[in-house]
Amino acid sequence: MGVPVLSETSVTFDRLKAFIQQALTAVGLPDTDAAEVAGLMAAADLQGSDGHGVSRLPQYVRRIKAGGFNVRPNIHIVHEHASTAVLNGDNGMGHLVMKRAAGMAIEKARSTGIGWVNSQFSNHAGPASLYATMPLAHDMIGLYFAVGNANHLPPWGGLDMLLSTNPIAAAIPAGDENPIVLDMATTVAAYGKVKAKALRGETMPEGWMIDRKGQPLTDPKRADEGMLLPLGGMEAGYKGYGLAMIIGLLAGTLGGAAMGSEVIDFNHDDDSVTNTGQAIAAINIAAFGDVAIFKRSVDALVRDFRNSERIPGVDRIWVPGERSHETRMKRTSGGIPVAPALLRALDQVADDLGISRLGD
Repeated sequence: MGVPVLSETSVTFDRLKAFIQQALTAVGLPDTDAAEVAGLMAAADLQGSDGHGVSRLPQYVRRIKAGGFNVRPNIHIVHEHASTAVLNGDNGMGHLVMKRAAGMAIEKARSTGIGWVNSQFSNHAGPASLYATMPLAHDMIGLYFAVGNANHLPPWGGLDMLLSTNPIAAAIPAGDENPIVLDMATTVAAYGKVKAKALRGETMPEGWMIDRKGQPLTDPKRADEGMLLPLGGMEAGYKGYGLAMIIGLLAGTLGGAAMGSEVIDFNHDDDSVTNTGQAIAAINIAAFGDVAIFKRSVDALVRDFRNSERIPGVDRIWVPGERSHETRMKRTSGGIPVAPALLRALDQVADDLGISRLGD
C-alpha cells in the first residue's frame, strides 16, 4: 500500500491574520503592532508568497522568545534630509520598520518628487512587493531593495557565502490595467522558495542550488550543504552576483546596516541582532508629468505585450504582477492553502502559546 497523501488545509485571510495576531500578542507584541505585522504576513500568503508569510511564524516566535527581536522597539530617524532618511528599527519586527519607512518615503515624494528611506537594525520583513506596492495608492512608483537575512551565495567563482538573495521589487501604477509589479531575488530562486519546497516535501528543480563540488542539489532539506545559484545560472551567474552586490550596498552599506560577512544567519541564530538593511523609494509621477497620461501609456504597453505574437506552445504572455494578482483573487474567494507539515508546526506554536489552533 502507498503512503496516503495528506491534503492541504484552506483558511480565509481573516482567519489567518487573526491566528498570527494572537500568536504575536501572546509573545509580547502590543496589540496594534501585532495586528499590523499579522496583516502584512497574511497578505504575503494571499498573493502567493508562501515562503514569506505564516510559514515564518514559528521562527519569529522562537526568535522573540530567545530575545532576538525587540517587541517594543523605539523606531526612530537617525539621519534625515528633504528627500532622504535613515530609520533605525531598534531591532523590531521588520514589517513595522518597513511600513514606517514606506510611509516616510511617500510623504517625502509628495513634497520633493522623490523619497528614499534606508533602514538599519531592522529584521526580515516578508516579500519585497508588500512595500514596493505601497506608493501605488498615491500615484507613485515604488522601489524596494533589501539585504537578505542569511548568506547563501558566494562571489562568482568563490565558495565563501558572502551574499544573500538580496531581493529587488518595483511597482508601477497603470490605469485600467493592473499595476506592473516585479518582485525577484538576485538568485535563480529565493531561499523562501527552498523552505516552501521543504515544507511540502517536494524536490527543487535542477539549477536552483549546487553543492560545494558544483553538482546539482535538489533536496531542499539538504540546502545547508549547498549554495544558491545567482541569476544567470552556471553560464552567466556573474550578472546575478554583480546585481546582488550592488543591491546589498544600496540597502545595507548605504544605511549603516549589515552586508557581506557581517550578515547574521537568522535561520540558525535566534538571539543575535541581525542589523538587517532595506531601502525603499517612492517616485511621484506628477513630478515628471501628467499622471493620467502616464497611466494610459502603461496600459497601452501592457496590452502591446499581452497581444504580441507568441512562440508555439505559449498560451499567454504574462506581465510582471499578473500571476500574483490572479493568486490573490483565487485565494480571496477559495482560501489560502496551508501545507500539512506547516499546519503541524503552527499547531505546535498554538499549543505552546495556549491559543486556538489555526484549523479550530
